[in-house]
Amino acid sequence: MDAALALQTAAARRILIGITGQPGAGKSTVAERLVADLGERGETAVLVPMDGFHLPNVALEALGRRGRKGAPDTFDVAGYVALLTRLRTPGDATAPAFDRAPAFDRATDEPVADAIVIPAATRIVVTEGNYLLTGSGGWEAVRPLLDVAWFVDLEDGLRLDRLVARHVAFGKSPEAATAWANGPDAENAALIAGTRDRADRVIENNT
Repeated sequence: MDAALALQTAAARRILIGITGQPGAGKSTVAERLVADLGERGETAVLVPMDGFHLPNVALEALGRRGRKGAPDTFDVAGYVALLTRLRTPGDATAPAFDRAPAFDRATDEPVADAIVIPAATRIVVTEGNYLLTGSGGWEAVRPLLDVAWFVDLEDGLRLDRLVARHVAFGKSPEAATAWANGPDAENAALIAGTRDRADRVIENNT
């Protein structure tokens, strides 16, 4: 967090901080705590998760990708990159008073357009998601837009337990949750693990 504040102080423009890691590693929790801590220090920070750029289920079904939702090609990566580019670029006197970003509703399993408001005065944007350090498929455009990138790491057994519990909490049976965590989620996790060395900092989240 102190590094984020140092960046914010040194730069004349908005700062973008990326937090990545495997499914269930605790990215969202780390990102939410960072934004809260920054707020307590008087900084203007907003959390913009990558998950808002999930393609809608109807689009995934049309593309034949519904059964592996969460894979890199089940997101609107171009839209995500466009938003980060816009958020990084300082506005002028004619710029709108705020930007908007989509969120993701786990209860409905769908993105929600324009659910997040980023006021023009926001100095720090924290974004979190699986593929911030991925080097292909359009995701390679994300890392150059981030001032700093952190990788949240969690021991696999605990991470899988938390991941299964999350799936169950949002409607999957224990059997379906376990199958998904050890199927599509595991494939994505292996890809994300290979991006760990591209992070500026690794956060061990074994708590």
